[in-house]
Amino acid sequence: MKDRVRKWLLDIKASIESVKEYLGEQRNFFEYQQNKMLKRAVEREFEIIGESTNRILQQVPDIEISSARKIVSLRNHIIHAYDSVSGEIIWGIIVNNLPSLEREVVKLLEGEYLE
Repeated sequence: MKDRVRKWLLDIKASIESVKEYLGEQRNFFEYQQNKMLKRAVEREFEIIGESTNRILQQVPDIEISSARKIVSLRNHIIHAYDSVSGEIIWGIIVNNLPSLEREVVKLLEGEYLE
């Protein structure tokens, strides 16, 4: 596996783990919505995930990360349209998409795809 791509995959994995840590076992949307620091921390992790994904796509355009372009678009939205980031959309991504992204990244790190 290319060292840089491996590093970026590890960055994605670490950011996913951080989001899970920030939210804890008792994920609570209301608490998330009311806690500005928590929201900003989660958004920062999504920025890292998106930037890492973008860098990976530049090196390996056909990498098996579903919705890779959407991940990069989310990063751009958070950075450039920070004042219109929807907590509901971020929460939906956390619940519906983050687990599958984590599985894909782990599979890539464990597999021989990039070796």
